[in-house]
Amino acid sequence: MSVDLEFWAAALRNVWGHEAKLERLDGEYDLNFLARATNGQDYVLKVMRAGCAPDLVDMQVKALEHIAAAAPGLPFPKVFPTIDGAFLPEIADETGAPRLAWLLERLPGECYAKSNPKPLDLIVKLGRVLGATGRALKGFEHDGLARAFKWDLMQGGWIANKLDAVEDPARRALLADIVQAFAAIKPELETLPKQAIHNDANDYNILVEGALGEPKQVSGLIDLGDMCAAPRICDLAICGAYIVLDHPNPEAALAGLVQGYHAAGRLSAQEVDLIWPLLRMRLAVSVVNSTLMAVENPEDPYVTISQAPAWRFLENDAVNGGLMSARLRAACYLPVTDGADRVHAYLEEHRGEFADLFGRDLSDVPMGSLSVENSTWPQNPFHMPLEEAARVGEEFGPDWWLGYYSEPRLIYAEPGFRKGPWKASDRRTVHLAVDVFAPAGTPLYAPMSARVEVVENRTGHLDYGGVVILHHETPEGDAFYTLYGHLDPEVCDRLKPGDPVARGAAFARLGDHTQNGGWAPHVHFQLALTTDGMEADWPGVGDPDEMYLWHKVCPNPAPMLNLPDDKVFYQPTDKGGVLQGRQDHFGGNLSLTYDDPVMLVRGWKHHLFDEWGRPYLDAYNNVPHVGHAHPRIQAVAADQLKRMNSNTRYLHPAQTAFADKVLSKMREHLEVCFFVNSGTEANELALRLARAHTGKKGIVTPDHGYHGNTNAAVAISAYKFNKPGGIGQADWVELVEVADDYRGSFKRDDPERAQKFADLVDPAIAALQERGQGLAGFIAETFPSVGGQIIPPKGYLPAVYEKIRAAGGVCIADEVQTGLGRLGEHYFGFEHQGALPDIVVLGKPIGNGHPLGVLVTTKEIAQSFDNGIEFFSTFGGSTLSCRIGKEVLDIVDDEGLQDNAQQMGDKLMTGLKALEAKHGCVGDVRGMGLFLGVELINPDGSEGTEICKYVKNRMRDHRILIGSEGPKDNILKIRPPLTIEAEDVEMILWALDQVLSEVGDFEPARDHSCGHEHHHHGCGCC
Repeated sequence: MSVDLEFWAAALRNVWGHEAKLERLDGEYDLNFLARATNGQDYVLKVMRAGCAPDLVDMQVKALEHIAAAAPGLPFPKVFPTIDGAFLPEIADETGAPRLAWLLERLPGECYAKSNPKPLDLIVKLGRVLGATGRALKGFEHDGLARAFKWDLMQGGWIANKLDAVEDPARRALLADIVQAFAAIKPELETLPKQAIHNDANDYNILVEGALGEPKQVSGLIDLGDMCAAPRICDLAICGAYIVLDHPNPEAALAGLVQGYHAAGRLSAQEVDLIWPLLRMRLAVSVVNSTLMAVENPEDPYVTISQAPAWRFLENDAVNGGLMSARLRAACYLPVTDGADRVHAYLEEHRGEFADLFGRDLSDVPMGSLSVENSTWPQNPFHMPLEEAARVGEEFGPDWWLGYYSEPRLIYAEPGFRKGPWKASDRRTVHLAVDVFAPAGTPLYAPMSARVEVVENRTGHLDYGGVVILHHETPEGDAFYTLYGHLDPEVCDRLKPGDPVARGAAFARLGDHTQNGGWAPHVHFQLALTTDGMEADWPGVGDPDEMYLWHKVCPNPAPMLNLPDDKVFYQPTDKGGVLQGRQDHFGGNLSLTYDDPVMLVRGWKHHLFDEWGRPYLDAYNNVPHVGHAHPRIQAVAADQLKRMNSNTRYLHPAQTAFADKVLSKMREHLEVCFFVNSGTEANELALRLARAHTGKKGIVTPDHGYHGNTNAAVAISAYKFNKPGGIGQADWVELVEVADDYRGSFKRDDPERAQKFADLVDPAIAALQERGQGLAGFIAETFPSVGGQIIPPKGYLPAVYEKIRAAGGVCIADEVQTGLGRLGEHYFGFEHQGALPDIVVLGKPIGNGHPLGVLVTTKEIAQSFDNGIEFFSTFGGSTLSCRIGKEVLDIVDDEGLQDNAQQMGDKLMTGLKALEAKHGCVGDVRGMGLFLGVELINPDGSEGTEICKYVKNRMRDHRILIGSEGPKDNILKIRPPLTIEAEDVEMILWALDQVLSEVGDFEPARDHSCGHEHHHHGCGCC
């Protein structure tokens, strides 16, 4: 139906006195307009459908007035009166039909459905707003609240007779189960007090705002058109039904919403238990209603707007509904079962009186830590072979020892512990039991009388082997359970479910590694207060971000071992304390990456792990060139440290072996090696060599370069000396423009750009000569990294080198960032350019994290430096360093890592180019091999610094570590270890696509010289 916008604009002018431009908004039945008024304010004009009952709108107007009086801080819109003071005038429409109309404040923000991401802190805030709304509406009365209509969840049973409209039999059966569960709770629901509720806090009626990277706030809760009287828990369940839709972690999202609501309006355990069946019933009502409406209105997309997401959620088997009540209770700090507090009291009262699980006192048995921080089991945190599992904890000796409760471990390495498709997805790491390691065959005795609930032999890889679950009851009849894993499966021949087990009776014995799932002999002893949602398949390990739940469901079993809690409860290093210590004792200019710094304690290949075992894909750190914690480097380092570690004043075959390996990768004219501690020291030495050879001092270098942190290295690093507070440019340094053909003076459409960039060297040489400095040389990162992952146009370096040599200078290639196969097609960046440097500098990647740098040069230059003064670097060229350096280069060859860099780099580049075509904020994608840059831009093409910061932090949220570079810090830097695999590339591309979609059409804040904080239509300045 066409709507005359001018007609309703005239009505707004005549009735309310506002001149405005109208835009049509969505609405199921009524007309809704956004009115942008010339007075600088935005309004929403609502024109009700013909025949709309006045009481319905009057109820909404009065409810908004009531909320404004009861809780003025809540984000509800204000209602504006007409010129005559009326709030609900009747206006004849274009056809002459009378229509009720009212004018509301337009609240800021966008609807929650279209706002991404949807972080948990925002959902908690939404819960608080909804809880406060329920509290504010508690005293509101209106005759219109008592209404019979399909969206009253209390009346949701109407769909029971409409299920045949759903053709799919599996879906129809699912809905029937939901309706049955609703019918089961209906009597209890009827006992709860009723009050006015919003009744439609769906994702299109919630408004949120917040600048990119800033915390989001709930800015509006709108549309009271479905208000009714019902128990307040219906309001929470309805909102929850929409919050979970397509959320990557729906259980956590719902828990956050309920937690927020509870903080504003205390919930009872009875109410919390009703949320899950009510939520599912709301979605069932929604899909049945939309199915019926689609039959009547097949062309109207509004009626099916939520059906697909609703079905995705209802059919998601990964959501554990059986555990939902416990989860939501735990989120509200309520007992996870009705008897949980009594069970805790019973266990505490009888601590020290339970029969000893092994017939002996365990209080003097030592603890052994298998934590992420304290243990290196397993070597590969993504696979635990049986031969390793059978030796776990051998460092604690053959005698008895205990493993901690609530300890994050990496021994749970197999894909079954992942909660997503990637190696860096969330994973379960936190141990929910106490381990008792003892000899195989050691008998176990029941701590108290029990009934056998489960007895099984689980033979899967690193499963439990023999396992028993016992059912216990307190004298008051409150049930709880204990699990014993890694037993000798002979227990299956002696026990069956239902068998009684007396206190102190021997009921099982420890299995050996051939019987117990493959592990070193021990029992996994776990306590649970409920088996709902777990039944016989208890998780023995939990997600570190879900400890609010698992500490309640599976509390510390120390009381039943007659031990104090703190003996077996693991306490990880406090990240906050480490951060404070760093702030107290380190220089303030030692930076930390990310708004919320990450504390990393383990690594393997191209993944890192924090103190809780959360995995991160390392797509940033080029230092671990062949991967973190490479076994061959570990072995070489340990072997050499067992022997000796000395310096170059003594002969050792490792020194010449390393030099031979380095030189085998170089052009023939480069024959002499200097071994030092770092790339910085190598660059400093390069300057000395150039000056010794030429007798001159001046250096030409590209702008925004970085060559190290010593005085001379900083002096040639504009990235450092040109920053605010920097030392400024030395008179012996001349800068030339970086050969950036995306943002520089000469663009990619210019076939002469390489020569034009090279020609910029001429005035720089002349300036040094005029100042009497002369020209010692030219130094550049072959591909500028801190300058923005720049790939200079081919031919640039040879043209520059020709000019430098013609003026008597030396050509220095800083290959710290680009060398050793990272570029895939080329071992060094200068090879891509077709250039022949006089000095090549190699740094941190050649040691894979061990402090090592190498300078390679010609015999002529080395002879010029040999002036009778000894050159000596105490640890440069140490036997340990030489062996590690050679091993790194051997690994690159032996494992085909240069080829891998090319293959994975090509895959990444193809995917990044596709993202460039899809997302307007991507201005350029460039790079080679695993040296890649993504330039992020604002809509006007300027450098997207804020966007880049946001993307970097959000990628970290997705467990991917990347960096940023460039003069405006707007270029994503992707330089993973060369071990990266296809799955990891896919994860990077998937996550980056998600994050760039969140950026949308973001524009940075502008400086409004007109003095207006916000521009608006009619302000006359824009």
